[in-house]
Amino acid sequence: MLKIILMIIGIVLTLFGVIMAFDARRLTKRLFGFGDQNEASSGLKILGFIVAIIGTLILYFNR
Repeated sequence: MLKIILMIIGIVLTLFGVIMAFDARRLTKRLFGFGDQNEASSGLKILGFIVAIIGTLILYFNR
């Protein structure tokens, strides 16, 4: 049961991280209203990449 829960958490984290890295420009336009969106979008891309790696590592070590 714990293995299935960890697998679902890993899949959701990986999916959330990939979506955040892929749609960083759209997310910054929608969520943040300040003028410098380049730094915010690069920060979201980095954060999305890290979240996707964490989710993938959870899936990898859950075998």
